[in-house]
Amino acid sequence: MKLAKNLRRLGSESAFKILAEAKKIEAQGQKIIHLSLGQPDFKSPKHVVDATKKALDEGHHGYVLPNGTIECREAVTRKIKKLYNATIEPERIVIMPGGKPTMYYAITLFGESGAEIIYPDPGFPIYESMINYTGAKAVPINMLDNSDFSINPEKILSLITKDTRLIILNNPNNPTGAFTEKNKIDQLAKGLKKFPHVAILSDEIYSRQIFDNKQMPTFFDYPDLYDRLIVLDGWSKAYSMTGWRLGWSVWPKQLVEYVVKFCINNHSCVNAAIQFGAIAALDGPDDSINLMMNKFTQRRKLIFDGLNDIKGIECNLPGGGFYAFPKVIGTGMNGEEFAKRCLHEAGVAIVPGTSFGKKAEDYVRFSFAASEDNISQALENIKKMLG
Repeated sequence: MKLAKNLRRLGSESAFKILAEAKKIEAQGQKIIHLSLGQPDFKSPKHVVDATKKALDEGHHGYVLPNGTIECREAVTRKIKKLYNATIEPERIVIMPGGKPTMYYAITLFGESGAEIIYPDPGFPIYESMINYTGAKAVPINMLDNSDFSINPEKILSLITKDTRLIILNNPNNPTGAFTEKNKIDQLAKGLKKFPHVAILSDEIYSRQIFDNKQMPTFFDYPDLYDRLIVLDGWSKAYSMTGWRLGWSVWPKQLVEYVVKFCINNHSCVNAAIQFGAIAALDGPDDSINLMMNKFTQRRKLIFDGLNDIKGIECNLPGGGFYAFPKVIGTGMNGEEFAKRCLHEAGVAIVPGTSFGKKAEDYVRFSFAASEDNISQALENIKKMLG
């Protein structure tokens, strides 16, 4: 068989590779503490599960509109209005099977040879993978330039050229756990007004997981950018629904037609019944989110204090999400060496920083979406490993 050349440019998400390796070790009888995957360790809310079951019982198991049921899209508009006081028409919303299709479609809409797309490095690995796949030039934003890993508006604006078509932003950030506050996002949004040829993909999937009672500086705050703004969000992280494969995105009106064509060609439509669960999540109480964030706040302190107590490790206090991104070069190992030893010697699965970009070779990512007992045991195991 002769395969397409662009397949050579397609990357992956190594957290799943690490999970497979950890499962293989577990099958041999060794206990592994999983701090690699980015998924909350809570059950999906009961009222969401019940609404989905009810939909199935009532026969909602056929095809629906490729952009999502109107009822589900209207629920998204209500939630956006409630959270951010922004009015978004349901016609601009597309319900997706997860967050990745929004990345894939947005990057494919703009990426081709000769185009440039700016993305965070370190960042979610699918950004760079898809940019390379389209043949566009991947232009990294060095997220390690600032000591707190926050977004640097001046740096981003300086990277824009006449060939820039899309800027990808992620706040709060995966993998660093950094949170960029509104004053900097205001500065960036103001600067972007000078570049009307550039579209923006704002990945806000961790928008409900921000610490210290701080508010999400969403790009919905800038109506002047709506004609070139794509916002990615969903249910996976906020409602502990990662396996449901359910997300939503907001698109400029002129792009919706193309996005719907992508949906039709790719997945036809999102599962009908789970859209009833999605509505229940958005319209229902936020008790599950509040409980999750109370737990994550305790775990954040535990892992922040614990990592900084280990000789050779330096860690910032995460501002959002559920990741810590410590620098481990002080142990005498780079991130890949450290992660490998943690898995095979300490029984702790984590992800090396280079899984998120070439600039993070001295770092590793810990997910603290795990019990306090498991986090404490992981820290103890790593301390013993380092002697």
